[in-house]
Amino acid sequence: MKTCEYQQIDPLALSTPTLPPYDGREKREKPRRPRRKWEVFPGKNRFYCDGRIIVARQSGVLPLTLGLILATSGLFFIFDCPFLVKHLTSCIPVIGGALFVFVVITLLQTSFSDPGILPRATPDEAADIEKQIDNTGNSSYRPPPRTKEVVINQQVVKLKYCFTCKMFRPPRTSHCSLCDNCVERFDHHCPWVGNCVGKRNYRFFYTFIVSLSILTAFIFGCVTTHLALSTCFCPCSDRNCRHSSDINIQNLLVICFFSVWSILGLSGFHTYLVASNLTTNEDIKGSWSGKSGEEVTNPYSHKNILINCCTMLCGPMPPSLIDRRGFLPMDESVQTAGTDIELPTVAPKSEINAVGGSPQLAFVLRNLPFLCLYSPKPT
Repeated sequence: MKTCEYQQIDPLALSTPTLPPYDGREKREKPRRPRRKWEVFPGKNRFYCDGRIIVARQSGVLPLTLGLILATSGLFFIFDCPFLVKHLTSCIPVIGGALFVFVVITLLQTSFSDPGILPRATPDEAADIEKQIDNTGNSSYRPPPRTKEVVINQQVVKLKYCFTCKMFRPPRTSHCSLCDNCVERFDHHCPWVGNCVGKRNYRFFYTFIVSLSILTAFIFGCVTTHLALSTCFCPCSDRNCRHSSDINIQNLLVICFFSVWSILGLSGFHTYLVASNLTTNEDIKGSWSGKSGEEVTNPYSHKNILINCCTMLCGPMPPSLIDRRGFLPMDESVQTAGTDIELPTVAPKSEINAVGGSPQLAFVLRNLPFLCLYSPKPT
């Protein structure tokens, strides 16, 4: 019978690898920066200036819109204003400059503001809605109904269920496929302004197209006047001056001619929508026009043009519901942030072989001051 004895040995006597010298600096986890809600926003939008500016991801036409306005106004101020100031009045560049500044401001307000995006349902809210939908207790799968009916001003309105936002859309709300958001009182997605047009920025959009049509008509009238007066005040002998002036004026005339009619038509169409308290989406679908054969009326109209205009344009500005500059709770911030997990380093192959082929044993030998090893001895 063999007995076993335990012998205490010094691990320094073993041929184990030495630890690197301790430099006295401990690795401390850096405090995480609190994250804002716009950093994890699920829609297809871009944010600038720490979430203060919001635009659609496909906003490449917006620089073209700004470029056309700047180019047309620049040509007018360079070639037409000096002549008109000299022969008519100095008020022309003042009026043109005021209109130009107003147009640019309303364009930027339309493009960089929240159109009325509705926040998506939280997991608890989505689960509660699913329970309300599937209240039959049937365990077998069935697709939930896509509509819910509510009564507004004695008119039945259908609310559609949005499978992306996990909620029933409020009245006049639609999901924009380009921005991937449900927008309250959705009018349309305008690529020229690079944003959706909805409840919170429709007044800016309407003032933009109206002021732009006034500016275009003003430039068109001034260019026509310049062309008429240049035949009287420009001497016929100065052909070079007359030729260069005519080319610039003709270019402006062509630009303004094709612009003024389209912009005036758009302004007239939206004036009709404002007076009727309609949206472009509702007018295109014919929601309240009775095209389907049913007797329907617009439940949102006040039956008064002035009241409809005040409701659409002069009402109080509703607050933004997405709170894009708000801070995330710490638990959500940790879940959404990329966690930096530091794994224990595995010893090199030479170290593993030196202590018996096990990385766990090498870790123990490097950190314990004493170690009892099992050493069998025959009796």
